[in-house]
Amino acid sequence: MRTVLLLVLALIAVGALAFYLLTIPVTFSAADLPDHTPDVANGKMMFIAGGCAECHAVPVKTCDGLEIEDETQLAGSRCLKTDVGTFHVPNISPDPETGIGGWSTLDFVNAMKRGVAPGGVHLYPSFPYTSYQRMRFEDLIDLKAYLDTLPPVRSTVPANALHFPYNIRRGVGLFQRLYVDGKTFEPDPQASQSVNRGGYLVMGPGHCVQCHSPRNALGGIIASAAFAGAKSPSGKGDAPNIGSSSEGIGDWSQADIAYFLETGSTPDFDVVGDVMVPVQENMARLPAKDREAIAAFLKTLPPGRESAETP
Repeated sequence: MRTVLLLVLALIAVGALAFYLLTIPVTFSAADLPDHTPDVANGKMMFIAGGCAECHAVPVKTCDGLEIEDETQLAGSRCLKTDVGTFHVPNISPDPETGIGGWSTLDFVNAMKRGVAPGGVHLYPSFPYTSYQRMRFEDLIDLKAYLDTLPPVRSTVPANALHFPYNIRRGVGLFQRLYVDGKTFEPDPQASQSVNRGGYLVMGPGHCVQCHSPRNALGGIIASAAFAGAKSPSGKGDAPNIGSSSEGIGDWSQADIAYFLETGSTPDFDVVGDVMVPVQENMARLPAKDREAIAAFLKTLPPGRESAETP
């Protein structure tokens, strides 16, 4: 009996050590950052393309009762209800105590490309760093510089309310071992400059794959069905297939897609709705050549699966 007990304890110890080693945060060092002078204007474009305000800005009610959003007030605290529990969006304003005002550029880069906050804290992938990791260091440096120009806002954000075992934050390190490599988007040497620009915006800051792709039991994107559609994050309806499948927007021309991103109007005279509204409004603020580039890239995507349901 004693031998069995010692064996069990040994297995527990080995398992704990393996868990610890596999979940050690992987981060960049200061030497990995390029010598780059921040471009605040480009940082604002990355902010818009990334839809940062849609999650982190404080809603404001006007005198007529309509709710608008002040994208400069990044106090967070919105909630995201999921099957694993409720996530509360953090403050990313320059406030040094409740926001990220005390973060260095390196801290910010590690959060965006590695999913690790200062102090080696794993960030939950409800924050789409699995897409943001594809962004260039220079664009992230610019984005941090832009965020630093916004007003600091002090706020108290509730703690996440997640079910076991998802409430064990250290376990996110296992997810990151599988889905986070920190690699920047690599242009296709066979593709045009426009297609590669669109690919960068879609795969990186735009994080389109996050909503339009089904996920496995671990919450990772199913690569073979990327962009093939999925359940809408709002829980209402589906995010459509945006590959070349006739089930989604496969019959749309490149011009149709670019026009939709600019105006919100579809080729069949419908209009954008649900959670895609703020995304389209952000796309409309980008330069026309960027919308055209996104459209060009989307037309290169394979059909994917003919279903928006998660396998």
